Amino acid sequence: MKILDHLEEWLITFLIGGATLIIFFAVVHRYGMGVDLLYPYLAPIHTSWAQELCIIMFVWMAKFGAAYGVRTGIHVGVDVMINRMKDKTRAKFVVIGLLAGALFTGVVAVLGASFVWDNGMHYAAFNLLGIGTGDLPEGPTTPDLEWPTWVVYLAIPLGSSLMCFRFLQVTASFLRSGELPHHDHAHVAGVEEETVAPEKAAEDINWFQMQDDLHPHAVKPDDGKQGDKP
Repeated sequence: MKILDHLEEWLITFLIGGATLIIFFAVVHRYGMGVDLLYPYLAPIHTSWAQELCIIMFVWMAKFGAAYGVRTGIHVGVDVMINRMKDKTRAKFVVIGLLAGALFTGVVAVLGASFVWDNGMHYAAFNLLGIGTGDLPEGPTTPDLEWPTWVVYLAIPLGSSLMCFRFLQVTASFLRSGELPHHDHAHVAGVEEETVAPEKAAEDINWFQMQDDLHPHAVKPDDGKQGDKP
């Protein structure tokens, strides 16, 4: 599962990072075209495809990001009523909710696969395998990139299938341990947190003290001991 987890994370990172760079380049190119010195160099470069490609990348990122959200527990859920239930009753409703999510995403994956297949994937598959296509439609293409639209829509069955698998994975983990994945929004990945004993934190740490001279420093209270005066 670690390989799948890393592949999922790398795919999301590549998509959102690549889309950000493409948008940045397109904006710089647009404004650079207005500079006389840069116009001869930028005019041959066409960026009409940038918007369409970024939309496609964000759609794929959103579908696989939703599966990542199920695995890490970052999806928003209304659980006020469920948390007031007894443990056994709460566990049953949690399992029902997870299985309902798996059922829904599984149905979307099946319907999405059927749609992609009829939208031109069957023509591409038969053509690749050397099978006669007959009257099968080749399928539409995107306006700017002229990619087959079934390639774009493939994010629906793939992302929904992965999301369905994540729901089942979380369900199995919950049945074993009784715990759901929880994401700490205050935690930053890659940053080590220093753990301090509660009694030490209360006695030795001054939360108002700054390490620079740009903020007011806390003044320690007088402990009643006066030093010798000259």
